[in-house]
Amino acid sequence: MSSRNSQANKAAARERLRAEREREAKKAKTRRQIIVAASVVGVLALAGGASYAIMQAMKPTAWEAAKDKTLVKPANSGSDGTTVVIGKADAKKTLELYEDPRCPICSQFEQAVGPTIKKDVDAGKYKIQFIGATFIDNGSPGTGSKTALSALGAALNVSPEAFLEYKSALYSAKFHPEETTDKFNSRDYLIEIADTVPALKGNAAFDKAVKDGTYDKWALVMSDKFNSSGVTGTPTLKMNGKKVTAEGSENAPMDTASFSAAIDKALKG
Repeated sequence: MSSRNSQANKAAARERLRAEREREAKKAKTRRQIIVAASVVGVLALAGGASYAIMQAMKPTAWEAAKDKTLVKPANSGSDGTTVVIGKADAKKTLELYEDPRCPICSQFEQAVGPTIKKDVDAGKYKIQFIGATFIDNGSPGTGSKTALSALGAALNVSPEAFLEYKSALYSAKFHPEETTDKFNSRDYLIEIADTVPALKGNAAFDKAVKDGTYDKWALVMSDKFNSSGVTGTPTLKMNGKKVTAEGSENAPMDTASFSAAIDKALKG
């Protein structure tokens, strides 16, 4: 092999080596750029995720937002929207009934005495005025008292009769949950219970009002009315401004006999 060919071959080899090194350098640079870009995207994604999480945490809950809603008054709720009085117009006296939807004692009271109250009201013995509370949502964290009270507003908008039947169903042994189980926070469950009330079963307007929270603000305003009443527990009964209690007790009568005796005494007072 001539020296000229040998030198040419060496030069070609050096050129190939140089070209190969350039290609590897370009590949390495590209890899570094991809890694940097991916890191930037990751950081931005984390920052964006954190920002989203912060924004979500700062958003008001549905019930906090309900405070700023316009009050929608159900039909049959008086001029102020919270005077729920049911009974014959010529009944001379009114029994005030203070209840919290999640209250287990209210459930026992309604199951034991509810039918007697309905019979008395139907007979014109007295009217009843319902004042709803939501304080159990504070003691046993949840929203079931407020959500159920909102659904009661939707039932009241249908009719006083639908309201009473629905209230009875909510407090029934079949549907009323344990106080620590916030089952009434489910609007679907509240509609399921409503399907046992003929006037509410398949009632599209009622269902929409419950799902949309149409009467959420009403539930809060009604709860404020309870809070300003001076009543500290449920169930509480009043007539002529005086508590109606079982004989020898400061508590509401929890059976038909003691209830009827207490009511007869209150009607005479």
